[in-house]
Amino acid sequence: MATAGGGMGEGESIPPGGVDGMAIDDALFDRLMAPLGPFENAPLLGVGVSGGRDSLALTLLADRWARARGGAVHALTVDHGLRPESAAEAAQVGRWLAGRGIAHTILTWTGPKPASGLQAAARQARYDLLAGACRARGILHLCLAHQREDQAETVALRRAGGSGADGLAGMAAARALADVRLLRPLLPVGRADLAATCRAFGQPWIDDPSNLMDRYARVRLRRQGLPVAALLADAATAGRARAALDRAVADAVARHGLLAPEGYAVLDAEALLADMARPVALRLLSGLAAALGGQPYPASPQGAERLLAALPGLWRADAGALALTLAGCQARRLAGAGRPLLLLRQGGRMAPPVPLDAMGTRWDGRFQATGGGIVPGLTLGALGMADARRMAALDLAALARIPKAVWSTLPALRRDGALVAVPHLDWTMGPLAPDAGQSTGGLEGEGALPRLVFRPLSPLAPPPFLPSDEGGLNVMAVVSDARVII
Repeated sequence: MATAGGGMGEGESIPPGGVDGMAIDDALFDRLMAPLGPFENAPLLGVGVSGGRDSLALTLLADRWARARGGAVHALTVDHGLRPESAAEAAQVGRWLAGRGIAHTILTWTGPKPASGLQAAARQARYDLLAGACRARGILHLCLAHQREDQAETVALRRAGGSGADGLAGMAAARALADVRLLRPLLPVGRADLAATCRAFGQPWIDDPSNLMDRYARVRLRRQGLPVAALLADAATAGRARAALDRAVADAVARHGLLAPEGYAVLDAEALLADMARPVALRLLSGLAAALGGQPYPASPQGAERLLAALPGLWRADAGALALTLAGCQARRLAGAGRPLLLLRQGGRMAPPVPLDAMGTRWDGRFQATGGGIVPGLTLGALGMADARRMAALDLAALARIPKAVWSTLPALRRDGALVAVPHLDWTMGPLAPDAGQSTGGLEGEGALPRLVFRPLSPLAPPPFLPSDEGGLNVMAVVSDARVII
């Protein structure tokens, strides 16, 4: 058994414990968690638990780890409703964990299921439900039980699919999402060791029959056998390259860009075109397009290549108001010294209005309501051109600091179609008292509105993002609710 004393090194695996495996003890789990921090003094962890061996082992280990630090675990089970017995299995997980004093919630995937691409849709639904549950409970860290063989299978599938270096790095041990930090502490641990861990706890588990169905690519890979050690070695090499590129992108955006809380960015195009290494410039454009365009994943490398090649054309004498697009984002030249490049949401691609009916309401993959209370009857959507012109006529001071092209993309609140507030412009049409007979939901005064925070689905670069040498640094990242969102 490995002993405590520092975190797991990058790419390091725990030697398999033989056919029967070797249980993970508290000291080793502490080593697995150490590089995924920092954590708060009394850490609150969400753990996705299906009832299988891997996720139950993670839940029990994480529970002891959190309790030793004055914290707690909240286990979350997603019932996809795809098998008749799934509801009973989720309830059984709840009973097991209740017996150990671990909080547990079942999250149900409702609505129609797709006829094709069911696995991908179920996986996305699982992530959405887990992240939403963590957000509602104020949980920053969501732990998932992907392990050593899962990582090897992922790398093999991505290699077969022609993935580049990013894909071949496999699953990240820590990934920042809009709502949570996604943590995978068990990536160095083998499946047999997690079975041994459950046995050491005296914990039975549920075997999902879908894990034996040959129609799934992962199952076929398991039956064929995989060179796990070789795949993980390749993933570690690719992972180091990906981490270096992430650091370079973070450095570049801190030095040469502004990511504004109104949901747009300004870049120094001269630096983008001449100073940055091409892979860094491409990753920066791809990541910014996703963050500003409300997309969950970076734009395609091919699209970023086309955009980078076309950018010089924005400064041609006959370019006028030419705009280039990528993944729901548009690029335009901005007036000013040098070549400032404006990146903003593509107007015609914005999502329709959504009811502002609960804390955490998200709109357009970019903005999230937070704090305050909910005033009944409000919707959250785009300001739009017509109301942007109305705002311009009011000569609001806040408009002077926002590029004109961005105005119509700002989030706005309406009731019965009438504009009532544009929070980023500090503008409200009178008090927003709820209708007679309706509860204010704990609002102060006559209707306190929530803040609208720019919190993109796809963070541009993982923290820490600041360069080690701060000489020449002229832009600070937007920080919201103690998290870096670029």
